[in-house]
Amino acid sequence: MKPLIFSIGDRHPKIHETAFIAPGVVICGDVEVHENASVWYGSVLRGDTNKIVIGKGSNIQDGTVVHVDDPQWDGSPTLIGENVLVGHRCMLHGCTVKDGGFVGMCATMLDRSVVETGAMLAAGAFLSANKVVPAGEMWAGMPARKFRALREGEDKMALLGAAHYVEEANAHRAALKDLG
Repeated sequence: MKPLIFSIGDRHPKIHETAFIAPGVVICGDVEVHENASVWYGSVLRGDTNKIVIGKGSNIQDGTVVHVDDPQWDGSPTLIGENVLVGHRCMLHGCTVKDGGFVGMCATMLDRSVVETGAMLAAGAFLSANKVVPAGEMWAGMPARKFRALREGEDKMALLGAAHYVEEANAHRAALKDLG
């Protein structure tokens, strides 16, 4: 099973040659996936009405849905910075995760919400529209609120995880190539 990658009207995906797009992924419309980024099994990136950007070295883990709304309805693009770690089964809608941000498994981010550099959105958290997770903080819950300050080194977890996923992508690419 190959990934399904296609244009919608004049909105065309742009995927860097070093990016890893796993089988079963759907990418359509105005979606950019940059150098050494990875999009994992069963994820959907639907840039049909606005832009989605996945920055260099970032990963979108298995089963994640990334979408946007049309600017005419006050919609925002979804912008994922460099070396971002996005856990399994997340929902990202018209939001921003800045360089080195961390989004835990099954977390949801809504329109114009932001996870800043060196910030963490905990697994299962629901970050409502227009909320910002500041650097040095972990937010958790439904709705997400400040849970605690990050401990020493936790602000670098996304960078370590992103580097790990670049290696994992290379291993999966090689294994899939061997399958033919």
